[in-house]
Amino acid sequence: MEALSLSEIEQGRYLSPRGPIGLMKRVYKYVLPEVRECLQFWRQDAEGIPDPELRKQALASIETKQFHCEGGGIYAAGNLSMRHILIPLIVAYQTISDYLDNLCDRSTSQDPDDFRLLHQSMLDAIHPEASPVNYYALRSEQNDGGYLHRLVRKCQEMVALLPGYSAAVQEIHDLAVLYTDLQVYKHINPDLREDALKDWWKEEGERAPHLHWNEFAAATGSTLGVFMLFLASCDPGLSSSAASSIRAAYFPHVCGLHIMLDYLIDQDEDRAGGDLNFCNYYDNPDIMLNRIASIVEWARKDVRNLPETSMHRMVIEGLLALYLSDPKVSEQREVRSVSKRLMKGSPLTRLFFFVHSRWIRKHMY
Repeated sequence: MEALSLSEIEQGRYLSPRGPIGLMKRVYKYVLPEVRECLQFWRQDAEGIPDPELRKQALASIETKQFHCEGGGIYAAGNLSMRHILIPLIVAYQTISDYLDNLCDRSTSQDPDDFRLLHQSMLDAIHPEASPVNYYALRSEQNDGGYLHRLVRKCQEMVALLPGYSAAVQEIHDLAVLYTDLQVYKHINPDLREDALKDWWKEEGERAPHLHWNEFAAATGSTLGVFMLFLASCDPGLSSSAASSIRAAYFPHVCGLHIMLDYLIDQDEDRAGGDLNFCNYYDNPDIMLNRIASIVEWARKDVRNLPETSMHRMVIEGLLALYLSDPKVSEQREVRSVSKRLMKGSPLTRLFFFVHSRWIRKHMY
């Protein structure tokens, strides 16, 4: 990765970007090229997986979900001087997430113990002292040639280099546990998953009692809170209370907005694949629109008290722009209608990111 020059550091370019133009300059110059460099490394690694099904899902997850890593890489733009740690860490962690999601979505198993063991890798990845185990022990496909272990170890190596990580690790662990629980319950037998998710919500939903069960579940499915805490851990002076405040500012509303938008544009695709979609649990599109609009406002309110507030506001506007500019929106009549209404009266920042999201899709894929 290209190192920052002394002049760049003296000019403050290692600090959080102040506006959308500065952010996109960093995205184009640093984030996108370096994320893609990391992904190419893991793509080549995945090509050597001996088991054909594991190899197929690993390669498919990188091919079809590259934008997840690119979106997560935005957090490295918040501290360019630490991007040599943040980008490999975010890419490896998100690649584990996307790979396991593929394995569970298109699984040869519906065993919750299998899903939980697979996702133990995401918990091990955030604890440098953890010893990787055989995460495939409860499924027929076994031989990945060490691919998942290497991803876990890369995360462990990177988090160990973050000077403030000890203050954030408990908050990160908490989010990772919720993420793991969601992945277990949403991938079990379709006849059982809704009841399992609602029972889980009864246990955990007090964290956000104003959210519906599907909205709470969606919030647990985002990795953005973890990535923000990775960024915060670059600060050697990070305190546990500050890490807790950051987690609270991201979970549940910023995280929930992220995944609700993801499900919004995937409704036809999930219907065809028989996959659970959290946007399908509203009585009509108007209710769905109003709930997502409310989550947007809650998210904006939550980030107001965070340091570098402009960065977090840009994340929120960027999420809306990224998902609502997706080509899948125009292919679904109801989604197109909801998207137009969400974009109505958009601030200039959102429109700026909307244009750039379309440009990136057209010219960089």
